[in-house]
Amino acid sequence: MPQIIFLPHAEHCPDGMVVEAETGKSILEVAHDNHIEIESACGGVNACTTCHCVIREGFNSLEEADELEEDYLDRAWGLEPTSRLSCQAKVGTEDLTVEIPKYSLNHAAEAPH
Repeated sequence: MPQIIFLPHAEHCPDGMVVEAETGKSILEVAHDNHIEIESACGGVNACTTCHCVIREGFNSLEEADELEEDYLDRAWGLEPTSRLSCQAKVGTEDLTVEIPKYSLNHAAEAPH
């Protein structure tokens, strides 16, 4: 079973975490299953950018992002060549190293977060 290494993030995962990941699950699902509360304003349906993450290792093992995901990623804070929406990136057969960016853009928020 592949593993996901979540790099330390001050709010969501201060010490970092290594977790087992079921093939076919989204990175967001794996994070939430392990109490890493990555924000997902749209509920994980590919309609915002709040679950943006950067794949530091294992990026090429993921299926390519579709056009809609690419369109949303263009609006993400801190976009990098290995950025993905964690709700859309499905775990394959290889281990991943994931960084949760320090900031996210939530265009739907009614108050600062």
